[in-house]
Amino acid sequence: MAALIGVITLQIVSRVFFTAVGWTEEVARFLLIWITFLGATLAYQRARHIAVTFVVEALPLRVAQLARVAAVLIALGFLVALIVIGYRYMQMQSFQHSASLRLSMTYVYAVMPISAAIMAWYALVDVFELIAKGPRASDTGNAEEPPV
Repeated sequence: MAALIGVITLQIVSRVFFTAVGWTEEVARFLLIWITFLGATLAYQRARHIAVTFVVEALPLRVAQLARVAAVLIALGFLVALIVIGYRYMQMQSFQHSASLRLSMTYVYAVMPISAAIMAWYALVDVFELIAKGPRASDTGNAEEPPV
């Protein structure tokens, strides 16, 4: 985030006082893509993603646990698909280079399978924890509660 702020600040200062630095917009765009995907990974790890839990909270504890496991398994399936599709897309873009930096777009698109793989790991850990701990009355699924 600090790098993004620094690059954008350099872009603003260079446009006001000097000739605009050409590569700053491209670097800022690539950094924003990486920050977004890695931020989503961090949010998943900390259980901070948006969740509608009122239906699960109304279920009996065992059924609620099964619903939570099913939700994580569905997310895991999506993440595995994102790993495969992201890797293929990364390979398809390997011949393409960015306009001003001449950087291979492989590096830009690499964040998709990387972040999906990290989130898939966290999803696997979540499934095993949900199964091992069993239903807990204290688990409301509220993102405002700090993880145990």
